[in-house]
Amino acid sequence: MFSKVNSMGVFALNGFAVQVEADISGGLPQFSIVGLPDSAVKESADRVRTAMKNLKYSYPVSRITVNLAPADKRKTGPVYDLPIFLALLAAGGVLPPVPPGCAFVGELSLDGMVRSVSGVLPMALAARRNGIRRFFVPADNAAEAAVVDDLEVYPVVSANDAVLHLKGEALIPRASAPDVFASGAPVPDFSDVRGQLEARRALEVAASGRHNILFVGPAGSGKSMLAHRLPGILPPLTREEAFETTSVYSVAGMLPRGSGLIHTPPLRAPHHTVSSAGLVGGGSVPRPGEVSLAHNGVLFLDELPEFRRDVLELLRQPLEDGVVTVSRATGSGMFPCRIMFVAAMNPCPCGNFGHPTKPCTCTPPMIDRYLHKISGPLLDRIDLHVELRPVEYDDLASPEKGEDSASIALRVQKAREIQAKRYEGMSIHCNSQLTSDILRDVCRLTPDAQKLLRRAFDKMGFSARAHDRVLKVSRTIADLDGSEEICAEHISEAVQYRSLDRKYWYHR
Repeated sequence: MFSKVNSMGVFALNGFAVQVEADISGGLPQFSIVGLPDSAVKESADRVRTAMKNLKYSYPVSRITVNLAPADKRKTGPVYDLPIFLALLAAGGVLPPVPPGCAFVGELSLDGMVRSVSGVLPMALAARRNGIRRFFVPADNAAEAAVVDDLEVYPVVSANDAVLHLKGEALIPRASAPDVFASGAPVPDFSDVRGQLEARRALEVAASGRHNILFVGPAGSGKSMLAHRLPGILPPLTREEAFETTSVYSVAGMLPRGSGLIHTPPLRAPHHTVSSAGLVGGGSVPRPGEVSLAHNGVLFLDELPEFRRDVLELLRQPLEDGVVTVSRATGSGMFPCRIMFVAAMNPCPCGNFGHPTKPCTCTPPMIDRYLHKISGPLLDRIDLHVELRPVEYDDLASPEKGEDSASIALRVQKAREIQAKRYEGMSIHCNSQLTSDILRDVCRLTPDAQKLLRRAFDKMGFSARAHDRVLKVSRTIADLDGSEEICAEHISEAVQYRSLDRKYWYHR
């Protein structure tokens, strides 16, 4: 007795079709699963057997062989419990043959209930590509699968529900696209920030063009406070961006249950003890790291020099290319990571270098070693360097609040709309993504701006990458001003944000 049931698998962010083939034949009782299963898949035999018993179905006391095709792709996780369960019932004659237009995923508990699994959204997208029209998923995963157009999604609470549906005795209601969006913790407002007008302006510029930014200042100057408010002024994700970000969180198993697409830019702030695999992704089966979990959002690294240098150097390629490739023996997985990189650091180990009142206790060699934890190539990839001073007492005591996030977000949105119109039909959306061949066409400088940029290039010793990043930031500042041409004041402000090139790393 033989049966087939369609299922889906996922590797990195790519879903693929899987056929679960079950055969019940004579011989000594044995349950074999073949087709490159991992440990979790092999354990399905015990979960399926016990679930059958507790749901009062007869378990075949025969030789059972389950094949997961294609056999050359690694199968991971407990997603095949439900299709294996149904395939055995169909092979035993309890169920009619399962229609080929249906696919099933889900983990079984011992009482037959269907638990949620990771990676349902990429699997749903792959199901549609492979001609599947009816996708049966755990009830907790139905919301994320239902956002896929032209796919009928059925939430399964118990394996028995799927059996009754296939028999036509009790149909499962089709899931509808959710009105609830996945979101994280509430984003604090910029109105809470006292003083630091220059830093607020720099964040507005960074948000408008999706530029990377580094804050340098003593402890308590508001570096972390400013960074955690950045997502509040970023535009909501487009539908395409929402699908990409939600897929990453779905594969990582971090998507809130019962919610649909992620529409707000994520903020990830890993601790400085994070490993290389934790930051950029890794594992025997490739998994997304923090840089991919921040895709289309913000990656914030506080106390930047405290991170291991070898871990920080891994960021150089993702910041440039917007994608991470994790290669393992089982295959290579690609994860997107178009992020705004925000970092914060003290100017020296004690944190008081340049403080107007507190003396710095660090020796020049100590400061030199501390600053050299950040390499020049990594610094080159950070568009804006902002030095913060301690907050003045008058700013703290003032009853007046600063400008709120909503007001800043309106200006950011307007600048993004200008860029979207300018780059319509191109593969880029923001000024930070400009490539060298497009940069010269969209960054038209006035003669005064050209002279100022030349003087800054010669005096500060810019690299070619730093020169291009100054142009990109200048283009964003001009967009905020509603100017088609880049003027001298735009270049001047952009050059001001490269102060660390001059002050610390190159000319001491």
